[in-house]
Amino acid sequence: MFDVTILTDQRYVSPTSIDSYTQNVLDEDNSLSEAMKNQGIEVTRTNWDNPNFDWSKTKYILFRTTWDYFDRFPEFSAWLEEVSKLTKLINPKELIYWNIDKHYLLDLEKETIRIPNTLFIEKGDERSLTEICSDFNWGEFILKPVISGAARHTYRFKLIDTHRHESVFRTLIATEGMMIQEFQKQIMTKGEVAFMVFGGKYSHAILKQAKKGDFRVQDDFGGTISNYTPSNKEIQFIERAVKACKPTPIYARIDVIWNNQDELCIGEVELIEPELWFRMNPTAAENCAKAIKNYIS
Repeated sequence: MFDVTILTDQRYVSPTSIDSYTQNVLDEDNSLSEAMKNQGIEVTRTNWDNPNFDWSKTKYILFRTTWDYFDRFPEFSAWLEEVSKLTKLINPKELIYWNIDKHYLLDLEKETIRIPNTLFIEKGDERSLTEICSDFNWGEFILKPVISGAARHTYRFKLIDTHRHESVFRTLIATEGMMIQEFQKQIMTKGEVAFMVFGGKYSHAILKQAKKGDFRVQDDFGGTISNYTPSNKEIQFIERAVKACKPTPIYARIDVIWNNQDELCIGEVELIEPELWFRMNPTAAENCAKAIKNYIS
């Protein structure tokens, strides 16, 4: 019986070709595994869709690098429902289900946690993209699915350009919910800050910046990262956001941007499989392992 099984996707179990991206995945999972072992936790690691793994033989499963789940969501969702009957999830099941769909942003807003101006469009909506956007006096828009990651189907456009995205919008809205947000232009200058929080307490932060002329900060699109030293005000903001999640997450990544009024606001709260940049902070993996130990003890 294992205490914790670290979950990845099949690409990162025994890769035959290892580029820098894959090496980071392996290093991050290994550093957390070693930190948990140092806490006396019996650890193993496998892909979430491993048909030969007996999930009843592990007390907890820890979502780490399951980075194919949003491309295989129906399969992942069915697996999640079954596996949750056999073992316990980290983060807990209710948090994962809540965090999968970006409607959770509305719950944060109800708790007075600032988010960008956002409109959710439910699956099957028959309005055109132009009709929807015409109701808002926003300079630019961001369109993306409510279940997504790595900037999948994320589009930036002005009202006069909505016709260029009508076809893809019609295809997407027929099968999944979508969301439109006011584009926050400071992401192109100030970037986005990812705050790592373990056991409800701030650990470290990373500044993500897009390449010149782009708005997507992910490294898939040429984005870069660097260490970031936040102010006390910023730490208080993200810790308050974490407390608004019920129950308190064992680990969380809070992505923060500055809106068009230069106010802090939540871009996303990542509670399922966020990159946590253990490699950027010497105590980060240990901080996370201690939070896990406190939870499972």
